[in-house]
Amino acid sequence: AQFSQLSQLGPQERLSRESTLQQKKASLEAWLHREAQTLQQYRVELAEKHQKTLQLLRKQQTTILDDELIQWKRRQQLAGNGGPAEGTLDVLQSWCEKLAEIIWQNRQQIRRAEHLCQQLPIPGPVEEMLSELNGTITDIISALVTSTFIIEKQPPQVLKTQTKFAATVRLLVGGKLNVHMNPPQVKATIISEQQAKALLKNESTRNESSGEILNNCCVMEYHQATGTLSAHFRNMVSAPGPPRAPLAHATCPPTSARLSPQSLKRIKRSDRRGAESVTEEKFTILFESQFSVGGNELVFQVKTLSLPVVVIVHGSQDNNATATVLWDNAFAEAVGAGRGGRRGGGHRADPHPAALQGRVPFAVPDKVQWPQLCEALNMKFKAEVQSSRGLTKENLVFLAQKLFNSTSSHLEDYSSTTVSWSQFNRENLPGRNYTFWQWFDGVMEVLKKHLKPHWNDGAILGFVNKQQAHDLLINKPDGTFLLRFSDSEIGGITIAWKFDSPERMFWNLMPFTTRDFSIRSLADRLGDLSYLIYVFPERPKDEVFSKYYTPVLCESTPAKAVDGYVKPQIKQVVPEFVSASGDVSSGGATYMDQAPSPAMCSQPHYNMYAQNPDAVLDPEGDFDLDDTVDVARHVEELLRRPMDTQWIPHAQS
Repeated sequence: AQFSQLSQLGPQERLSRESTLQQKKASLEAWLHREAQTLQQYRVELAEKHQKTLQLLRKQQTTILDDELIQWKRRQQLAGNGGPAEGTLDVLQSWCEKLAEIIWQNRQQIRRAEHLCQQLPIPGPVEEMLSELNGTITDIISALVTSTFIIEKQPPQVLKTQTKFAATVRLLVGGKLNVHMNPPQVKATIISEQQAKALLKNESTRNESSGEILNNCCVMEYHQATGTLSAHFRNMVSAPGPPRAPLAHATCPPTSARLSPQSLKRIKRSDRRGAESVTEEKFTILFESQFSVGGNELVFQVKTLSLPVVVIVHGSQDNNATATVLWDNAFAEAVGAGRGGRRGGGHRADPHPAALQGRVPFAVPDKVQWPQLCEALNMKFKAEVQSSRGLTKENLVFLAQKLFNSTSSHLEDYSSTTVSWSQFNRENLPGRNYTFWQWFDGVMEVLKKHLKPHWNDGAILGFVNKQQAHDLLINKPDGTFLLRFSDSEIGGITIAWKFDSPERMFWNLMPFTTRDFSIRSLADRLGDLSYLIYVFPERPKDEVFSKYYTPVLCESTPAKAVDGYVKPQIKQVVPEFVSASGDVSSGGATYMDQAPSPAMCSQPHYNMYAQNPDAVLDPEGDFDLDDTVDVARHVEELLRRPMDTQWIPHAQS
């Protein structure tokens, strides 16, 4: 309108009006320029504040993921060796959720700023700054999501084929990011150590598996009360199947299969190095899933690896497999995890390699310091025996002497000594046909199954050799005895006692094993031997063991036969200590009380029966298996003898 008015004005007036309008235009352009500069300055300041915020977020995230979460994973690993429980994830989840919320809000602000810049583009550095910020914030959220996809309950680390097993996977930020609105599926696959290394290097091996796990898919479930999003693999099983199966485009069965039994069908073993046995080969369970957040703004592929798994096919391999797991759990070389996710093409966020495990699979030193191994052994020992009584300084000295074939009795002498894996469980101990670990594991096994209360009572000295036992007993009264672990037999425990006689002063009974204690308990065996009076150093035997005695039946009460049979009683006998009134001339040794005895005696009553006079113990105190007359070993012989017809119901008809 003003331009049309100008055309109607005279030349001079029009020039004056044009000059005024030009001034207004220049003034307006200057104002717009100033406002644009101010807006641009605000945009730059906002971008710089976002940069500082992201630095703080990354620092905080590093603290949570690289410190707290990695420490939790380390505690979880040590718990596999019997260490304290790793603790709940609830506090860590609350931290991660708050962090995820802040990161996501910042990401939305950055994306909004980008949108505004597109609506009103102003030349300058802001567009590039926002692009970098968007990439950084996406990396941060990717690292958080991929690193918080963790295994809450580890699968068993010694995994037997054809055996059910369980595991639980949890996404700590799943509830906050509303992942549960479209519950993702999780797939479990077993892979080898080499395949795990390739996976972390993002090598294009297409993730071949090393075996087949039945029912290996599970849908993640959201628990409203706790706010947790997790997948519970309740009954995985390992069983026969294709040796190598590609994982890349494998699909899970329908969601109804999530509660089905899971099992490992078959394992594909790699070529082993040197003296490496099958029980030294490590595998891992790979858990993987895919989901989107923010209305498909970001698609995440998350993966996590279990602790190392040793696959066995027979129970006899369990001992050596446990050694591999113990060494790995104790001495794993860990690295940080969670330094930022790597974005794939488009808006797909792939797992950062470190988020898969927190270590290079499965790096472990070949040699460790003896004190480090002592700590691991003590932790395992207390957990297996379920006792607060761990390994003492003297016990550790004994173990060091055994392992290093040394005579030094000072623990400090071993403080800088290293132990190799070969010494631990590959090479036999000098003069023995078993390794150090096999012997130690045998000790834990017999204690756990049969002797735990006696160990907790302090009745078992255990870790002393024969000469040390004699040295301890030499100044004690006759009848003083101690219990020590056998040097000659895995899982054996023997009685050493002092009894001065023309033949000798010290006596060593052939070791008892789990097989013996399944027939007659240690307490009852000690109760049978009346000449064992004091438990070293000077505790009365009955004071220590009487509460564990099996009540003994009187011989004076007539027996009640069950189906024509009466129950025999087993007695522990050593020939050298048979009562002088016994019929030692009898040629047939009878080591089992078969007299009817149904009534309970008020006091324990132990009989000594006629025995074969051949010695159980030779003058040097060495064990002679052929000469041992432990009555429990003769049960089978007695059962083969003809039974009196009065005890055979059909013979009386």
